[in-house]
Amino acid sequence: MTRDLDDLLAPPTPTALLALEAVRRWSSPALVDHGIRSWAWARLRAEALGLDHDAEVLYVAAMLHDLGVTPAFDAHEIAFESAGGAAGWLFAAGAGWPVERRERVREIIERHMWLSVDPALDPEGHLLEVATSLDVSGVAPELWDADILRAVTQRHPRRDFSAQFAGCIHAQARRKPATPAARLDASQRIAEGGRVWDGILA
Repeated sequence: MTRDLDDLLAPPTPTALLALEAVRRWSSPALVDHGIRSWAWARLRAEALGLDHDAEVLYVAAMLHDLGVTPAFDAHEIAFESAGGAAGWLFAAGAGWPVERRERVREIIERHMWLSVDPALDPEGHLLEVATSLDVSGVAPELWDADILRAVTQRHPRRDFSAQFAGCIHAQARRKPATPAARLDASQRIAEGGRVWDGILA
C-alpha cells in the first residue's frame, strides 16, 4: 500500500473540518469513525472510477449522514436519513452556502439509503451510497484495495460499530416501519457486514 493516509483522510476545506467537529460533538466515537471511513471509501472509489465530484460537499455529507440516529437529532416520525439531511442543510446554511449547495448536502444524505444511486444522476450520492454499503453491510469489498481497507480501519477502528448501528436501525425500524431503516433491519445485512469486516481484518 502506497497511499498517503493523512492525505486521504484529511478534510478538504476548513468548512469540511467543521463538519468533522460537528459529528464529534453529537455522535458516538463508533459513528464518528464510520463517517471518516465512509469518506475514505468514497474518495478511493471516486479515484478508481475517475468520477468528477465535489469533495467538500461529499465530505460534509459523509460526516453528517447518520446524525438522524443520534439522540439529539432523531426525529419522531420521519426517516433518519431525512432528519440527517435536514441537519446537513442547516449546517450548510450556517456555513453560508447558497441554497442549491445546501440542497445538495440534503440530497446526498437522503440518497445514501437508496438501494443504488446512478453516478450520472448524482456522483456524490453514488459515492456515499457505495461507501456506506461497504462499511455497514460489507458490500463488494473487492472493489477496494484490501491493504488500504485494513490501514484505514486500523486508524479509525470499527469498535462495536456493527452492534451499535444495528441497535440504532432496529429502533428506527420499530418506530418508523415504512422507512428504509425497516428494510435494512429485516435484511440482517448489518450483522453480515460485521462478519465480512471480521474476515477483511483477520
